[in-house]
Amino acid sequence: MSQHRQLSAILFTDIEGYTAIMQESEQAAMTLRHRHRQIIQEEHKNFNGRIIQYYGDGTLSTFQSIIEAVQCALSMQQQFLQAPTVPVRMGLHVGDIIFKEDDIIGDGVNLASRIESLGVSGSVLISDKANDELHNHPFLKTVSVGVYPLKNIKRSVEVFALNHEGLVIPKPNSLNGKTKHIESDASTQDKPHLHTAPAKTIPLKSVAVLPFVNIGNNIDQEYFSDGMAEEIINALTHLKDLKVAGRTSSFQFKNKDVDLRELGKKLGVCTVLSGSVRRQGNWLRITAQLINIEDGYQLWSEKYDREMDNVFAIQDDIALAITRKLKLTLLKKDHELITKCPTKNTEAYERYLKGRFYVTRRGAWIITALECFQQAVALDPEFALAYAAVADANLLIASYGLGQSRSMLAQAKHSAEKAIALDPSLSQPYCALGYYYACSEWNWAQAKENFLKSISLNPRYAEGHFRYAWNYLACVEGKFEEAEKHASAAIQHEPLSSLCYAMYAFILHGAGKFSEALNASKTGIELDANSFLCWVNAGVSQIALGQYEDAIFSFESVLRLSAKQIMPIHGLIWVYCLTGRKDQGYLLMNELKEKSKSEYVAPAFTAISAAYLNEVDEAFDYLEKAYAERDPALLVLKHARWVPLNLRKDSRFQSLLNRIGFGE
Repeated sequence: MSQHRQLSAILFTDIEGYTAIMQESEQAAMTLRHRHRQIIQEEHKNFNGRIIQYYGDGTLSTFQSIIEAVQCALSMQQQFLQAPTVPVRMGLHVGDIIFKEDDIIGDGVNLASRIESLGVSGSVLISDKANDELHNHPFLKTVSVGVYPLKNIKRSVEVFALNHEGLVIPKPNSLNGKTKHIESDASTQDKPHLHTAPAKTIPLKSVAVLPFVNIGNNIDQEYFSDGMAEEIINALTHLKDLKVAGRTSSFQFKNKDVDLRELGKKLGVCTVLSGSVRRQGNWLRITAQLINIEDGYQLWSEKYDREMDNVFAIQDDIALAITRKLKLTLLKKDHELITKCPTKNTEAYERYLKGRFYVTRRGAWIITALECFQQAVALDPEFALAYAAVADANLLIASYGLGQSRSMLAQAKHSAEKAIALDPSLSQPYCALGYYYACSEWNWAQAKENFLKSISLNPRYAEGHFRYAWNYLACVEGKFEEAEKHASAAIQHEPLSSLCYAMYAFILHGAGKFSEALNASKTGIELDANSFLCWVNAGVSQIALGQYEDAIFSFESVLRLSAKQIMPIHGLIWVYCLTGRKDQGYLLMNELKEKSKSEYVAPAFTAISAAYLNEVDEAFDYLEKAYAERDPALLVLKHARWVPLNLRKDSRFQSLLNRIGFGE
C-alpha cells in the first residue's frame, strides 16, 4: 500500500444548514449541492488544487501552494455569495500530511477540519500557521477572529478570516464549532476519567518503558526500535512485585517531548526506561537509561555494540538491570520468564516485530500484519508467540469485515491451539480462543473458560479483560455491571489506551448509558484522534441521544480516517433513515452492493442497514448469509441498542437468536 508524506495546504468546505434545506425542499438542496460542486471543480482546476473526497454536502482538497489555496478559497467564496447564493463554510490549514492511496490522514487534516467547523457561511477561516505564510503577499488580507482551544489539538489556535470585499468577517471570539474542546452536557460524575493513580499512591517499584528512538537513516527500521521496547515490557510484566505501564499507554509518548513528572503521574510510575537503536545491516548499537522521574537522576545506563544475533541477550540484560536497580527479588521462575527466548531465529523474530508494528495501526494494516506473522511461523514453526499473533490478526480481520469470516475464524482457532501446544503459559492464545468460541461456534462455556484462563495467566493483560467483558459478559450474558468492572480493569492496566475506552464505551452503550458511552468515546478520541472504534461508538451513541448531525460528523470523520472502511457507511445509512433522508441512505446502500462485487462486505451490518431502509425481507436474507459465514457481528445482536424495531419484533429475529444459542 503506497503512501508518502508531504507539506500541503488542506481545505475543507461544507454547505451550512444543508440538512434543514433538504427537509424543506430536496430539489433546492440538490440544486445548491450541484452549484457547490461545479464551482469547486472549476476553481480547483484554475488554482491547481486536488479534490480528495466529496462527503455529503462537503469536500476535502489539497494544494501544493498555500497561496494558491487561499486564492482558490477566496474566488470560490466570492462566487458562492452571488445569486443563487450557496451558504458555504471554509476552513484552511497548512501542515504535514500522509497521502495514502486516494485518501489523506494526519494532524494537519484534523486541524483543518476543526477550523472549518468554526466557520460561518460567507467567510474563509484559516489557521495561524497558514496566515504566517501570507505576510509577503499583502493582496491577501486577513484579520484575527480570536484564539480557540480545538478538540484533540494540544495548543490553542489563533484563527484568521480573509478580509476582502463581500466576505463575511465574524466577530472576534464569537465562533462556535462542534470541534471545540470537548465539554459534556452530562454532569461531571458521568464523565470518564483516565484511571491514573494519585502521585502519593504510585508504587516505588514501577516503570514505564518508552518506545526506543530509531536514530538510523532508514525509517523502515522503526518497527525494530518499537519492538525492542515492547519485548522488554512483555518480559517485565511477568513480575508480580513490579508495576509496568502497558505498551499502548507508554507508546502514547512516542516522539513527544514531555515533562517526566507529568509522564509519571499519567502512567502511575516512578521510573522510566528510554533508549535508542541504530542499525546497520547485522550490526546494532543500542543505548538504554533508567531514570528516576522525581529528580531526573539516571539510575542506570548502558551502551551495547553487538550483532543482530545478540538482540535477545541485550533485551535480557536491560530487563535484569531494571530489576536490580529497583531492588526486586527474583525467584528462579521469575528469572526464567524474563530471559525466556521466544525464538532462536532472528529473521522470524524480525517478521514478528514488523507484524506487531502494523497490527497496532488497525484497519487494513492488519492484513499486512498477518502476512508478517505468517512469514514468522514459516521461518520458525516452533515460534509460539507468532502463532498467537496469527490468531489475533485473523480474528481482527473477521471482526473488521476485511475478509471472509468463516475461513479467518477457522485459521484463528488452529493458530491459537498451536500456540498453546507450544507454550501453554501464554495468555494471548487463550484470549483468542475465547473470542473464537464466542464469535464462531457460539460455544459459551468454552468461550468463558478460555477468557478466564487468559486472565488468570496474566491478570495485567488488558485485552483479556475487555474481550471477556464485551464478547462474553455483555454480548452473551447481558451482565453489563460485571462487564463494566472488567473494562475498567483494562483501563487501569492501560490508562492511555483509546482501544480500552472504545470497548468500555461499547459496554456502556449496551447498558443504555448513552451519555456515559459518548463521554468514554470522546476520552478515547482525546487519546487518539484516529481511533476508529471510538469515532464509531461516538456516532452510535449520538444516534441514541438524538444528536443526529453530530453523529453524521462522527461517521464522516471515521470514514476519512479509515480509508473509507465500510462500518461508518452503515452508520450514515442509519442516521439518514432516522432523519427522513432515505434517498441518501439508498445511495450509500447501492454503493455497498457495488463494492460487494469486487471486495468482501460483511453481511450482518448490511442486514441492519437494510432494515433501517425498511427492506426487512432483504435484511433477513443478509442475516442468513451472516449465519452461514459466522459473521462475528451476529454476537452483538441480542443486546445491541441500534437494532431497529422492525427487525427485532419480527418472529424470524428471535428464531435466529435461538439458532445462535441465545434463547429467550
